[in-house]
Amino acid sequence: QVQLVESGGGLVQAGGSLRLSCAASGLILSSYCMGWFRQAPGKERESVAAISRSGGNTYYADSVKGRFTISRDNAKNTVYLQMNTLKPEDTAVYYCAADLTGYRAVSVTEREYDYWGQGTQVTVSS
Repeated sequence: QVQLVESGGGLVQAGGSLRLSCAASGLILSSYCMGWFRQAPGKERESVAAISRSGGNTYYADSVKGRFTISRDNAKNTVYLQMNTLKPEDTAVYYCAADLTGYRAVSVTEREYDYWGQGTQVTVSS
C-alpha cells in the first residue's frame, strides 16, 4: 500500500521559513517524479514545485521561484520543500504527490500524478 505522509507545516510569520517533508512508503521513490501542490481556502489546488526522478530537472510556479526549493533523497524515500521568505499568500494546505514517469520528466498538472498525501497546513501570518 502506497503512503505519502507530509510533515513540517505550521504557523510562521511573514518572512520566515519552513521545511516540508514527504515520507513515502510502499513505493520506490526513485521511480517517481515528485511534486508539491497547495490549496488555499476557496481556491483550486495548484502546482508549486516538482522534481524529476533523477533530481536533475525541477519546476517551480512563478509565485515561488527564488523562494522555494524542492529536493529529494531517494535513499531515504523522502522529498523536501524548503520554503523561505514566506508570505501570507503562501497560506494553504500543502500536498505531495508521486507520478510514475520517465527518468527526466517533470510533471506539473494534477492529473499526471498517481498518488497523493493527506496534506499539511502552512499558515503565514502578516
